[in-house]
Amino acid sequence: MKRMLIAAVALLTVLAGQASTTLPIQGKVIPADDSHIQYVGRICFQNPQRPRFTFPGVQINARFTGTSLRMMAKPKSGYFMAQIDEAEPFKVSFMSEADSVVTLATAMQRGEHLVRLMYVVEGYELKPEFRGFVLDKDGTMLDAPTLPERTIEFIGNSITCAYGNESVKESDHFEYATENHYYGYAQMTARALDAMAYVVARSGIGVYRQYGGPKTGTPQNVMTTEYEYTNLYDRSERWDFSRYQPQVVCINLGTNDLSTNNYDVKLFQQAFYRFVSQVRSHNPKAKIVLLTGSMMNGPELEVAKKTLDQLVEDAHKNGDMEVYRFNFTPQTGDLFYGADWHPSIWQHQKMAGELTAYLRTLMHWF
Repeated sequence: MKRMLIAAVALLTVLAGQASTTLPIQGKVIPADDSHIQYVGRICFQNPQRPRFTFPGVQINARFTGTSLRMMAKPKSGYFMAQIDEAEPFKVSFMSEADSVVTLATAMQRGEHLVRLMYVVEGYELKPEFRGFVLDKDGTMLDAPTLPERTIEFIGNSITCAYGNESVKESDHFEYATENHYYGYAQMTARALDAMAYVVARSGIGVYRQYGGPKTGTPQNVMTTEYEYTNLYDRSERWDFSRYQPQVVCINLGTNDLSTNNYDVKLFQQAFYRFVSQVRSHNPKAKIVLLTGSMMNGPELEVAKKTLDQLVEDAHKNGDMEVYRFNFTPQTGDLFYGADWHPSIWQHQKMAGELTAYLRTLMHWF
């Protein structure tokens, strides 16, 4: 994950997390609807100057000239990872009530630069908004970078979100500060494959019931419902699936459905069949890979494997030969645990290595 600073940014001073909220803003303001800014992920542009999003993994990229760069967002939007040129990525906080303008870089050499931003937490409670950049007074925006041709969609739960992966004790509980999707298996896999990734994931979600939900299910708070919308718990905009057609969809669900020893196997199976059919209807040309997460073990893991294996077999019998199966190695604690027994960063690295190798072969991405 480490990268060497290149000469062009040798003088870069990172001031991540340090905010300036005093107005008027000094410098050239670049609004969020500037045509040079590149967006990746499920984002609502109903107000183009304040695009909003809730899923982790949303990316905002831009090329610019100048010696400094500041970012504008709604206060308490959450955490982003930022990378300037090829320098080391760093975390940016918009968690204060006053944070609205944060300095990303200063004292850079004059010339062209590239900023990559990724939203790395679950934002359905925070309701984040991106509001643009601030450049030097003589700075300019340049054409956006070229996006990768390889495309993936990750659908999942807290494991895909990277819940608590920056924590070091399983006794820790959820905090935004210790969830970092950038270092989760999904984004590490995408980077290893030089692929673009859209993410639809939330902690606690399942296909027929959320974590700890009743045995009969929670139909309003499951992925079959949320998958249809641009943002979580926001019914104002249905997602336009024509905006992104991935070449491969990775579905990592089931851990919450089979949690707390209060599940109905038949309802779980029926819901998973329906959801795969739903995903297929929106992504007719994609390969679909059904994953078992690394947190399951014992009878729950066996139920998940049996269900998904049978689902693939039935899909093939019905003529859909592009549905596949992949099992992560269950975690054992040898790579430590994150918060609430979730995968640690080291476990995510292992998962990414396993999935990267599988997808490289499946997709012929060599």
